[in-house]
Amino acid sequence: MTVSSDTNYRRKLAILLWAATPDRPELCATPFVHAAAASAFDCEVEIHFSGPAVRLLVVGVAKALRPWPGLDTSIYDLMQQAADGHVSFRACAMATSTLITGQDALIPEYSGSSGASAFVDRALDPAWATLVF
Repeated sequence: MTVSSDTNYRRKLAILLWAATPDRPELCATPFVHAAAASAFDCEVEIHFSGPAVRLLVVGVAKALRPWPGLDTSIYDLMQQAADGHVSFRACAMATSTLITGQDALIPEYSGSSGASAFVDRALDPAWATLVF
């Protein structure tokens, strides 16, 4: 597949996770596959974890999840593939303070917190494309 060299081609992608949560692992694979694909096209990619999706950033949670029964690949494996492509993992500060305890260790791929306004800023910026899962 060839990527357009057109200067109007968007080179940035922000992905919001809100329905893809640990209690719905069948929804969790696709966002990370899309993030890895976008990074392969040399796009700057951020994944914004909101609500219960922030629990995917806790060590061991995503590793225990499989998107489909019988699949050896964990959600964490897919997250690592995206992170290997320099995808940034950002968590909603409000959700983090509510749903992650001080005893929860976060995965090394975690890039830091950002609020709802950060994703809204991406959505309003014409240089960025957005996806919501």
